[in-house]
Amino acid sequence: MSRLSPKIRISNFVIKIISSFFFIGYLPFIPGTFGSLAGLFLYFVFKDNYLFYILLLFVLMVTGFSLTGKAEEILGRKDAPCIVIDEVIGMLLALIFIPYEIKLLIIDFVLFRILDALKPYPSGMLQNLKGSLGIMSDDIIAGLYTNIILQVVLRFASFKIS
Repeated sequence: MSRLSPKIRISNFVIKIISSFFFIGYLPFIPGTFGSLAGLFLYFVFKDNYLFYILLLFVLMVTGFSLTGKAEEILGRKDAPCIVIDEVIGMLLALIFIPYEIKLLIIDFVLFRILDALKPYPSGMLQNLKGSLGIMSDDIIAGLYTNIILQVVLRFASFKIS
């Protein structure tokens, strides 16, 4: 029987639910990719309401920074694969202000996953930090880099979707 009080057990359970983005992170393979797909789903749902999209992103970021370090402690593993709220946030950042075009969304998704895996500067360094900052920073940077690359391409390279 667990020696933790019922309140702590419930608190730990809620932290696991949120940090795994409603248990998506517990899928048996590629949980980070499924977390990114959850971010893409949220984009589809809220793409037409930028105010709510930005509010949702802000709330998820505050929640992610507040809980992922605690989730890491509960799980006993640095940046455990089941913690995917950071991928959801990174994907939402990658998609913010990107026009709704299926080809662009596919490019955005693939580019985000590549940048998340490659950990371009300073992601690799920041990922080594302890707690929430280490968990969240690489995905935030991958999302920002993805968005910047697509914004530049869309604005300055006369990228045509056909």
